[in-house]
Order: sequence, then C-alpha cells, then structure tokens
Amino acid sequence: MPNFGAANFALWHVLRTFAMYKPFLLRAHGNKTCFRELWTMAIVTRIAAVSYLNTVPFIYGLKHEGNLDAELLLAPPADCVENYISGKADIALLPAAAVPSLAATETVTDYCIGASGPVRTVVLVSNTPLKEVRRVFLDPHSRTSVQLTGYLAAHLWKISPEWYTLDYAQLEHPAEGDAYLLIGDKVFEWEGRFAFTLDLAAEWMRLTRLPFAFAVWVARKGTPYEVVDALQRSLTFGVERIYEAVVAEGYADRDYAYDYLTRNIDYLFDEQKHKALQKFWSAGLKISPRVNPG
Repeated sequence: MPNFGAANFALWHVLRTFAMYKPFLLRAHGNKTCFRELWTMAIVTRIAAVSYLNTVPFIYGLKHEGNLDAELLLAPPADCVENYISGKADIALLPAAAVPSLAATETVTDYCIGASGPVRTVVLVSNTPLKEVRRVFLDPHSRTSVQLTGYLAAHLWKISPEWYTLDYAQLEHPAEGDAYLLIGDKVFEWEGRFAFTLDLAAEWMRLTRLPFAFAVWVARKGTPYEVVDALQRSLTFGVERIYEAVVAEGYADRDYAYDYLTRNIDYLFDEQKHKALQKFWSAGLKISPRVNPG
C-alpha cells in the first residue's frame, strides 16, 4: 500500500476500488460523461507547463519518474496561466508575475525557472543605445518578462518609452529608436544580430544583487500532500538527469542546449529567489503594452 497518512487512507481505498472495478463500473454506467470525468479527476493530475527548452528537465521527470500520473498541457507562459485559471490544470508552472493575483493558490516544490546570472533567453535588443530608445516592443507570451522590463526601465535604466506588443516580423527591419523584448527559444536565432543586447536577469542582479525566478510551480490550496510530494520527486528526477532529458526530448542536435540548461538556468527556488520575488511583487508596477502601431 502507498505510504499515505491515516487521514488519506479512505481516499486511497476509494481509488483502489475504482481501479479494481473500473471495467465493471463502466459497463454498468454505460458511457455517461459524468462518470468518466469523475474517474479522470480521481486519478490524473493535470499539469500546465511551459513548452520551452528550459522546462525540458521538468517534463522529462514528469514523464519518466513514475510516481505521478499526470496529463501534461504544454503551452507558452501566458497560455499556462489561462489553462490554470480556467480549471483545465490542477497544478501549473506559471509566470511569477501572475501568482499574486491568483486566489486560493500557493507556490509548491523547491523548483522554479530561475537564474543567478545571465539567463540568455530573456533579453532586450536594439540597434539604438538604451538612452535613445523611444519605443519598446514586448513579447506578450510572458507577463513576468514584460513587467520585469518595466521595473528595470523605471529603477535602473531611467527611461520612459512607449510600450507596444511585439510582432516578430518587425525584427527583420528594426527601426531606429526601437527596442524589442525577446523571450524563450526564439532568442537563440536572434543572438548576435543586434548592436545592443541586455540580459534581463543580469540587469536585475546588477540592480538588486539578487537572483530571479521567472516561473514558479503553483497548486490550488488543498491539493493533497501526496500529489505535491510526487511532483517534487518527479522534478528532482528530471533536474538530476539534464543530459538524458536533452536527448530524450529531441534537443541533442542543438549544441547550446545542455550548456544553457546547466549554466544559465538555475532550477532551485531558494530563499534568495523567494526574496527577489517579494521585492518584485511589492513594486506593484504594471506595464500594459498598446497594440503594435505597425
């Protein structure tokens, strides 16, 4: 029997009974949607996670550790928020900026998508010196990176640009006076193609002397301890096997992948990153980009 606490024995017994008599119950209840949904909810944890290279160790652990029966919903960061809010996911890896606004939600596990130096995949690029930038175009897929750009503009760079939503086609013909926030795997193909590049994690550390956490794991309050514990073990499994994860998830032919995951990404959600997020959240700064003017 699984090592559940006494208070959870009854729930374990119900799930075990479902498992033993599932075929009979399905025949007895026909194809009633409500019963099938109850069965799925009872035994499958729905997890929303980011579909970027930096989550590969997490995804590998969730697929291969074996103690958590999970349905994975992989999407860009903003869509992960929507999947969690709408109830499509029970647990999620969410942009850190989204967490304070979520009701009945708590951060879980000792892991995050963080950086203790340059993160490489969250950058502000331009062919114009920073002090001469008049407009900033923001990748909308991560609200954390958007708000962090605004924080650095106000507290470190001392600039007040106009904010717009980025269309990646703009990067082919960058305009004078414009800068562009790029995030995720797309950054790799644009490296070295602009005169100026600012790594936002490095800039945050230059300002605060703290590391940063771009995304954190959250769960609804009341999520069983056994589920959170199984999640923790799955993430640990993956983080301890980064090379295997790179190969298994199809990144072995990308010579930057292993180096990026071991040098730029810091997965431990430690006290310093907790402190950094409290500082970030307490600023209350909100950037709302306007529609791209073309």
